Amino acid sequence: MQKVFDKIQSLEEIPGFSKHERLVQGFINAIDEKLLRQGDMLPSVNNMIKETGFARETIVKGYKELIERGIVEAKNRMGYFVANENTNQKLTIALILYAFDSVQETFYNTFRAALGADVHIDIYFHNNNIEIFETLVNKVAGRYGMYVVAPLPNPKTAEILKVLPINKFLMIDRFEQMEGDFSYVVQEFEQSTYNALIKLNDTIKQFDEFVFFSRPDSDAPKEILASFKKYVTGMQVNHSIKSKYLSGSVEKGKVYFLTNDTQTWMLLKDCKKQNLVLGKDVGVLSQDDDPIKELICDGITTYSTDFSLMAQKAARFVLTQEKVRDVIPTILIRRNSL
Repeated sequence: MQKVFDKIQSLEEIPGFSKHERLVQGFINAIDEKLLRQGDMLPSVNNMIKETGFARETIVKGYKELIERGIVEAKNRMGYFVANENTNQKLTIALILYAFDSVQETFYNTFRAALGADVHIDIYFHNNNIEIFETLVNKVAGRYGMYVVAPLPNPKTAEILKVLPINKFLMIDRFEQMEGDFSYVVQEFEQSTYNALIKLNDTIKQFDEFVFFSRPDSDAPKEILASFKKYVTGMQVNHSIKSKYLSGSVEKGKVYFLTNDTQTWMLLKDCKKQNLVLGKDVGVLSQDDDPIKELICDGITTYSTDFSLMAQKAARFVLTQEKVRDVIPTILIRRNSL
């Protein structure tokens, strides 16, 4: 370890280098020259004070920057360790999403492009499982410079997220209330769903029945079901709620509302088999838009938030660390299917 201290001290001769910069660059040089390898333990703060003569605040600031760049990680009650030998990156981000579907892919691609090459992203998926979510949050805590998290609705979520530094944390996609003045860029489900259905009301009423598929154990927001019930009750629409679409069960004269893409594709396949004309024989409304829904079957009507805009705002927060509290609007996109 003496060679590492020598690296830090050797930078004293460089004009304009602060003690903080000397400490950070000294460790980087030691890693680049293989004096330190991934998994190696760094000196404690007290040991650094003794060997370098730097103030405690300077050393803590230096270790904090190395953590934010993903080069060093802090392990609770154990100390600081080399986490990554790639010292060129300026910042590392833990990105926790639901799953890698087309919507999340749109978010990720825009987010990745907006951040630039110097930022490293590690991506994790919790698949709407609270145990996996808790494991992931505990795993990333203390290892990254920023944390961008799509939470899941669960009574334990707010408590789980407490381990993340609130000034380095951004909530995306769905809003979950938690303590502190935290930042978020999210979408809204209840009022936006109701508004979309009201705009479609005249068309929906041309069909015999409005069928909504709502799986009790799905990751679809519960607010959507609440809005559906409010709409059909208030507008006196003949309706039914089913747990899932069964292959071959599509019927002429009905309009179908789906939040799951796999079931949407099944229904569209059945429409084609039975020569049912979308928008005339059968109506289809799908949550969340993507390029496929614009092209398939001459266009599927959707209502969706702008996930590219959400990603751009998330990237801005990461790069500027300016507090943000935005709800991205949800818009109805009318196409051939309804």
